[in-house]
Amino acid sequence: MRPTLIIVCNRCSGLFLAADGQKTRTCPYCGKRVDVLKAKHVASAKNAFEASKLLQELKQKKGFNRG
Repeated sequence: MRPTLIIVCNRCSGLFLAADGQKTRTCPYCGKRVDVLKAKHVASAKNAFEASKLLQELKQKKGFNRG
């Protein structure tokens, strides 16, 4: 299982997940194609589940709470 990265979109500053080794990923917020290797990496985790939990915590700290 590959590590999962949390990266930042360079257009809208949205945080989202990408698999380590993945070349590009489309931002789920603004639709921009992001080069994973060149993007700012905020954190990484052993797997997607751990990365998802970490991403939720980061979004809560930044004020991106749902409802």
